Amino acid sequence: MTLDRRPKGFMFDLDGTLILSDRKLGGYTVIPGAAEALAALDERGIPWIAMTNGSAYPASVQAPRLRAVGLPVADERLFTPNSVAGKVMLQRGYARVLVLGTQGVVDALEEMGVACCLTGSPEAESADAVYVAWHPECTMDHIHAACSRVLDGAAFLTASDVPYFATKDGRSFGYSCAINGAIARVTGHEPEPCGKPSALALELIAEELGLAEQDVGVVGDDAVAEMQMARAGGAIGIAVTSGSTDRAQWAAQPPERAPHAVIDNVGGLLADGLIG
Repeated sequence: MTLDRRPKGFMFDLDGTLILSDRKLGGYTVIPGAAEALAALDERGIPWIAMTNGSAYPASVQAPRLRAVGLPVADERLFTPNSVAGKVMLQRGYARVLVLGTQGVVDALEEMGVACCLTGSPEAESADAVYVAWHPECTMDHIHAACSRVLDGAAFLTASDVPYFATKDGRSFGYSCAINGAIARVTGHEPEPCGKPSALALELIAEELGLAEQDVGVVGDDAVAEMQMARAGGAIGIAVTSGSTDRAQWAAQPPERAPHAVIDNVGGLLADGLIG
């Protein structure tokens, strides 16, 4: 499959594109062809990064785990919604952010200099922003605290509002999407996503690659997270069938989520001549 224009750099999704995780995000299997494709880009001097919508771990924790199973992703090449959220929070000057997420989420934000607090702490009662991320231990107390702050005017941000992601055990639902739904139903306020498919995410991707957004190849398995982002931002969407979406489902996508090209897996970037 050919493209009208060839990307000058690439962003790769993780789950379903480069790896398949287990449902608890504790073990990874590299998708065939992924490591070879990344190595080929390095040999050609073509910039690339990986961006996941998973927010459970900071890059300094997750990237070494990827390398341990054979995927050559340096810490500085891995980005999460927390990367985007932290940048936005600092730019907007939030004094304190109530985090509904794991300790890994808090660690990632605090590494960037964001002041965080958790449900039940004295600071939570005056937080001027709420951030919902990966939070499998979420309780009604957490949701109540978040709703209270949003109803009082706090900003409402989330790592991801995408309902599913691909694992080696099949589709798994995103905790942040479910939590967002509860808060939005109570407060009437929808969250502002920081991960894919937000314009904030594509802006960071292009900035890190040193490219214009229209020169970025967005490679992923999700029509909403990756292809919608690519289409909305004028980037080049390259879909894979190694994750949550098969060829028939890709062919049925509306124009605003339709990929520019479809390949079996990231190894197809080489086989189909999509990289120079």
